[in-house]
Amino acid sequence: MDITINTSVLPHDDPDAALAFYRDTLGFEVRSDVGTGTMRWITVGPAGQPGTSILLAPPAADPGITEDERRTVVEMMAKGTYGWILLATRDLDGIFEKLQAGDAEVVQEPTEQPYGVRDCAFRDPAGNQIRIRELR
Repeated sequence: MDITINTSVLPHDDPDAALAFYRDTLGFEVRSDVGTGTMRWITVGPAGQPGTSILLAPPAADPGITEDERRTVVEMMAKGTYGWILLATRDLDGIFEKLQAGDAEVVQEPTEQPYGVRDCAFRDPAGNQIRIRELR
C-alpha cells in the first residue's frame, strides 16, 4: 500500500493572525486562501514539500456540530487543548529563537525529553500547540 499524509487540519479563530504566524514566523508557503472574513480556509505548508500541508480552518464553519459543541471547541482552543501538531527540524535552536523573537507563546524551551527526543513547544494565535522536535 502506498499512502501518505497530505493535509492535517488545525482550527483558527483569526485568519490574519494565523496567516501571519504560519507564513511570516514559521516561513511556510501559502498554498491557498479562500473565503472571506473569519470564514477563511488557508492552506500552508513547508517550502519544498508540496505534498504536505496544514489546512487552517474556522471551527464555526462545520455544519455537523451543534452550538454546544462549537462553544466547547472555542473554549478548548482558548485553553490550548484542542488542536496540536508535531513538526521536525535539524535546527531546533534556530527555529526556537525565530519563534521567540516573533512573539510566539512559548510553552516549553528546547528540552531533552526522557523518551529520547529533544523538542520545544509553542502555541499559535488560536491556541493550537505546536511541538517541534530536533532531527538528529
